[in-house]
Amino acid sequence: MDAVRVALLREVLAGTEWLGATRRFAGVLRGSVVSYGGGLLLVGTEEYEPWHLAAHLVDEAAWSGTPELSPTLVRHGARASDPAHLAVGLGRIEAARRGETLLVVSPGSAGAGLLERVHDARRAGATVLAVSASSVSSAGGGELPALAHESLVLPAGAELDLDTVQHLVSAAAGENAVPHPRGKQRLRDRLSRLADQLTAPPSARW
Repeated sequence: MDAVRVALLREVLAGTEWLGATRRFAGVLRGSVVSYGGGLLLVGTEEYEPWHLAAHLVDEAAWSGTPELSPTLVRHGARASDPAHLAVGLGRIEAARRGETLLVVSPGSAGAGLLERVHDARRAGATVLAVSASSVSSAGGGELPALAHESLVLPAGAELDLDTVQHLVSAAAGENAVPHPRGKQRLRDRLSRLADQLTAPPSARW
């Protein structure tokens, strides 16, 4: 989703709770990784890996000049033969420590094994953030939000889907990371960044 489509989506969502909610969550994410100089781990469930969020965060990290936003994608089925950036397995969560941020994305109920690792990471001092979608059978979003320091939960029947919320969060995280220049240069810098976003080729890392 490019900058123009994100802008149009925000116009549609103006006046709803989602713009504020995604911006607040993105601010927590940015503040966590920038404060500690990076160390962002991104993980999904065994059935759902957040490839697109990983790619968008990499792009936002580059465009905003905030390398801390670039995540390490932790995969349930990682193999040693995979490319290095795709070969990080769940053991990385077990090694998470204070100063690192663990962002968990779940379209429903997270498995017991993942929840146990997330719990251990939090006990070890990592900051845990969660984006999840609840279902009829899991009205509160399951156990994951309870383990997180900050969570963003889509209730059952929400007007947005999980992928759209991830786009909004990644875009807001990059924008929040941009320092606010003063005087006449502010508008010029904003237009320049928008032009860069519109002309940049899509990421091919994921």
